[in-house]
Amino acid sequence: MSTAEIPAGAPCWVDLMTSDPAKAKEFYTALFGWTYETGDVEKYGGYTMAFKDGKSVAGLMQSSQDDGGYPDMWSTYLRVDDIDATVAAATAGGGVTYMPPMDVPEQGKMAMLGDPSGASVGVWEFGGHTGFQAHAVSGAANWHELWTKDYPAALKFYQDVFGWKTFVMSDTAEFKYSTLGEGHDALAGVLDATNDLPEQVPSTWQVYFQVDDTDAAVATALSLGATVIQPAEDTPFGRLAGLTDPTGAMFKIMQPPAS
Repeated sequence: MSTAEIPAGAPCWVDLMTSDPAKAKEFYTALFGWTYETGDVEKYGGYTMAFKDGKSVAGLMQSSQDDGGYPDMWSTYLRVDDIDATVAAATAGGGVTYMPPMDVPEQGKMAMLGDPSGASVGVWEFGGHTGFQAHAVSGAANWHELWTKDYPAALKFYQDVFGWKTFVMSDTAEFKYSTLGEGHDALAGVLDATNDLPEQVPSTWQVYFQVDDTDAAVATALSLGATVIQPAEDTPFGRLAGLTDPTGAMFKIMQPPAS
């Protein structure tokens, strides 16, 4: 998928809410080779754009002292054409609004929703900012996956609210998985995580970042204060591992399979 052709309903952006932006920037620079530009404080609240080889790949934002103890976390945003209509449809479809639509001057409009299974997801209506400039390359996001504790309700929600056309990849008692789009054209995945997430952990969107060497990236991350939550393993889609950064934000890394 060309980043210039991100369709409505597909993941278009990721950002990190962090309690320590300086530490986060140091960590992700060493791990992914990112550089940064910080926006005007009055206009954009100091929102920082992360770049890989000069192309925007993610955002970083200082968490507020008024956030009520929300953990540091990565968020996935889905592209929408009409953010007000999307939020209304989400509410009608059993979702909740965590942050109502707001204008980001000259860039677009954003909102934060909760789906019926409790996972938070951002929505973004394009303006001057039209999503990833780089995707599925080393140092950029390459996959977006919802781990849900209510698989049927989550699938229906994203189908109804975002117009997803989903395809069943697996439908066994042990592994239920569907994708937005089919095969190599898939843009996101939905996993029935009923038996995978601990009781106290809510449904969540998980962000995967592409790396050239998963084992080397894990070693680098550990040296920078990260924690391994899913040891590196080979899968049909590449070698992956799950980590938390030094302040606890969870993310995954993926080394594509050899072609």
